[in-house]
Order: sequence, then C-alpha cells, then structure tokens
Amino acid sequence: MTDDIDPGLDDAETADEQRPARIALVGRPNVGKSTLFNRMAGKKLAIVNDTPGVTRDRREASSRLRGHPIILEDTAGFENAKGEKLEARMRTQTEAAVQNADICLFIYDARAGVTPLDRIFADFVRKSGKVVVLVANKCESSASDAGVTEGYALGLGDPIEVAAEHNIGTVDLDDAVELAIRSIDLTPIPDEIDRSDAPVRIAIVGRPNAGKSTLINTLIGEDRLLTGPEAGVTRDAITIDYMWQGRRVQFHDTAGMRKKAKVQETLEKLSVGESLRAIKFAQVVVLLMDATKPFDKQDMQIAALCEREGRAMVIGVTKWDLVKNKSEMAKSLREMAGRLLPQVRGIPVVMFSGLTGKSVDRLLPAIERVHNDWSAQVKTSDLNDWLSEKIIRHPPPAVNGRRIKPKYISQTKTRPPTFVLKCSRADRLPDSYKRYLVNGLREDFDLPGTPIRLFVRADKNPYA
Repeated sequence: MTDDIDPGLDDAETADEQRPARIALVGRPNVGKSTLFNRMAGKKLAIVNDTPGVTRDRREASSRLRGHPIILEDTAGFENAKGEKLEARMRTQTEAAVQNADICLFIYDARAGVTPLDRIFADFVRKSGKVVVLVANKCESSASDAGVTEGYALGLGDPIEVAAEHNIGTVDLDDAVELAIRSIDLTPIPDEIDRSDAPVRIAIVGRPNAGKSTLINTLIGEDRLLTGPEAGVTRDAITIDYMWQGRRVQFHDTAGMRKKAKVQETLEKLSVGESLRAIKFAQVVVLLMDATKPFDKQDMQIAALCEREGRAMVIGVTKWDLVKNKSEMAKSLREMAGRLLPQVRGIPVVMFSGLTGKSVDRLLPAIERVHNDWSAQVKTSDLNDWLSEKIIRHPPPAVNGRRIKPKYISQTKTRPPTFVLKCSRADRLPDSYKRYLVNGLREDFDLPGTPIRLFVRADKNPYA
C-alpha cells in the first residue's frame, strides 16, 4: 500500500481537497466497538456497558485522523438473525453501514478468539469489496495471544492488536487507518447538506414507544433509525442532519423517558441521561405524545423540564390515524394543553401520523414559528410603553401599606426571551404580579408557547 503514496504530496493540502472518509466500526456484539468509537472520536459519545447489544442504531461522529477528515460510524453488533426480530432489523442497519462506508474496521474479541459468528460476518464484509482493517480488541494481556493468531484465518489481513478501554495500540491502529485512507479515492462529491450554517437543533422526546424514531424516518424519507413495536428500542441519542427549505436542521432522536421510580437498570439510566442532555443542547423540543393516551403524567413532567431549561417547544400528537372523531379530539387536546401547561400558554399542538406520513408536513412549519418566537428581540421603547399601560390597567398591590413602583423594563437576551424589570421594593413584588406581566408579554408581543424569563431587580436608591 505504501508504494501508492506520492512522497511529494502535501498532507494538509490533500486533506483540504478530499471529502471525509467514512469509517464503519463493525463486529459481533460486545467486542468493544463503542469503546473504540469513543476513543477515536476523542470524546464519550456512545453509551458503553458490559451488556451485549447496547448499541442498536448507527451513530456518527466527525473527527480528524492525522489531518484527514473522517466520519466514524458506530454500529449494532452483527447477529445471524432473519425475519422481523429486533436483532434482524439491527443487522439490516449494520449491513447498510458497511455498504455506505469507505473503510470497515472489523473488530473481534481477541480474548474470546474467532467465533463462528465472526467468520459469517467476515465473509459478508469481504464480499462487500470495502477496504478492511482487522482489529483484535481486548489485547491488554497474554490471554489474547491465541485469539490474535486466530484472526489471520479470517482472510482480512494482519490483525492490529489494541485494547480500546486501556488506550493500548491506538498508534498502530492510526497507522493502519491512515494507510487505508490514502489507498481510496476521496474525490469530493456534492453534499446535500449545507454545513456552512449552524443548524436548528430539534430534540424529539417523549415516553417509550411514542413513535419518535418512526417520525424522524418519515420526515427525512428513509429508514435511517431502528423502529419496531417493542418499547425502548432507541438507547443512544442519535443526531441526523437534514435540509428543509434550504435550511439545515438537526434531529436528535432520544430514548423514551419513563417515571424516575421505574428506571432501575444502569443501562436505562444512561439512556435517559442522553435524552436529558439532548434537551439541554436543543433549541426546539418536540414533545411527542401517543394520540390514544395523551397528556400522561410523565408527558407533563417532560414538558415542565423543557420549560425549566428554557427550550422552545411544540407538542406533536402522533398515531392520529387511530383516532375516530378527529375534530372533537383536536379541540379537546388544545384545551388540555392550555389548562395543563399554563406556563407555556399558546403552545402549538400538531396532530399527524408518523407511520403513514399524513399531516407530518405541518410539523416543521410549526417548529420554525416557535424557533423565531424563541429568538425574538423586543425594542426597549415598546417594552416601556407596554409596561406603563399594564401598570395603569392593573397596578401592583401595596405591601404593608407601601406602594411598589415598577420603573423600567428591558430585554437582556434571547433564546429564551429574558427581561429585567427595575422596581422599588423588588423583593416584595408578588409572584402573581410577575405571572401577570409574563402572560402579558407573551400575549401582547405574540410569543405563544415561548418560555419567558422575567427577573426583578431593585432600582438604585439615591438615599441609601
């Protein structure tokens, strides 16, 4: 392979001209793919646990390897299953990752040696015609020596000995991957995604089995995410780029969130932690509810969490094809949203069927509207005219016989809209009056469903 390298080639110049090499990490379950994925990405992205089959969806991460841009893709463990089983659907996703990759890192457990399943998968990878780097993982002790030797029989080249968990052998692996990158054609091809602009980050959250992954697959028009009738199929928070009307959006598929008391297993705790992290880093959150049982107590808790985090929010009601009296149900849902979520009064409620795709096209325009409101900037002069009118209409109550005088209001930041009210005796202003002002801001400046922050500060006392 080294004979093909031009010694006069400038590495930095070449890296800038080429597209990222797509590298798929593949192998049977529990051989350490996600651990190596995190190690190569340089940060902890994928959930790692001793339980086999933790990874189910394909997860991507952009990185660089010695100046070369790369896209790493973590995959589900390959299992010899067919039909409609969950394992069979996971295998389909893994096979798709191999077909889309430029380079495959075939990983096997050197301590366990080469298994019959390793041989079956090695045949599939070899027939794919992709450049393959064979990785013997878990080589931190002499117990792996026999397994390393067995790796030669797979016919995928010399095994690279690594221990991803202990960061052993990664330099040799980088050498092998760099040679593989140099051996393939990475001529740039047109990218449908315009990555020059920052994306609108959209987290799809809800209870287990609400239809989050199905919705994203319908929105992007391909079976990118693993779906099924089983509850809790998604474990990692998966990020997917998409272009909508010339604008880049990023969907974050998340694991379903159950009541805290029911979450006992470590693996589910890690999955829920990923979902919470997705909410914190999102700009807009779509709270997805099942039309057959909407506004469950857990839905309300998720909505309250999103409001506390200050995220713009849309309520999506899926499985709408199962509802019989649609007009009456729609009216009831909007009434429930206003009554149960007064802190985000006017929040949009969009009804659709994620499975059939009916009315799904109404979701992204609703997301765009709440995102614009979430980023709204109000003029200070308009705010103070509004404040004067509000005080005349409903002055603050006197406390202990002394009046409270609001004097000045201004917007200090957006995302979410945040306001500071200067006021005499600020610590005595009742919460009910603050809610009156917040609801007035939302209604009079047309910010329905937007979380609003109002901070009351004491005005400087010249006699203090």
